[in-house]
Amino acid sequence: MLRRERRSVLGAEPVGPYTLLRLERGSLDPGTPGQFFMLEAPGRLLPRPMSVCLAPPGELGFLIDPIGPGTRALCGLAVGDRLGILGPLGNGFRLDVERPLLVGGGIGVAPFPYLSESLGEPPAVLGFRSDWHAEAAALVPNAEVVLEPTFVTEVMPAGHDVLACGPEPMLEAVRRLVPHAQLAWEAPMACGHGACYGCAVEIDGELKRLCVEGPVLAAA
Repeated sequence: MLRRERRSVLGAEPVGPYTLLRLERGSLDPGTPGQFFMLEAPGRLLPRPMSVCLAPPGELGFLIDPIGPGTRALCGLAVGDRLGILGPLGNGFRLDVERPLLVGGGIGVAPFPYLSESLGEPPAVLGFRSDWHAEAAALVPNAEVVLEPTFVTEVMPAGHDVLACGPEPMLEAVRRLVPHAQLAWEAPMACGHGACYGCAVEIDGELKRLCVEGPVLAAA
């Protein structure tokens, strides 16, 4: 039975415009790459969903884009601060693939360092809007980086099992090219366990609650 636990901050380090928030792991299971945790942002009513970026011994790392008051509050935490955390939640990536290729865009690269480690550091194609944002690619081994206006779909090699995470237009383009890709979708989440339908997205005319049916869904 999952329960909210409180963990101490071990570090909050800039990675380009993002922040790598490191928490003590304690007894928490990092889960499968692509799963997420709900982090309680200081001073905010609702927690924020964050996929595991790194899971070294004794730690959980989350790559956070400070785009709103909740994520900015998380990025402003200092060493020794404590926050509530719940997880792992949702469905992650299947790891039983023969020729993995990681395809990501922007903050969608957040789950890839942990995923790459789990898959033996396969090749990756990562797209960013600027060199500053692309500093996050240093966290992902064997990554080829492209910057706007080049799209990741323009340089994706054929014949791979694609595991992708990024903005919706990128995922739609990837699944048109690779019908059997695994796609990690992004959406705001309030509860993390399917009760509020706040993360429901329409995919091929069907509503999917990303917190319980995703975030990772098969493209086809």
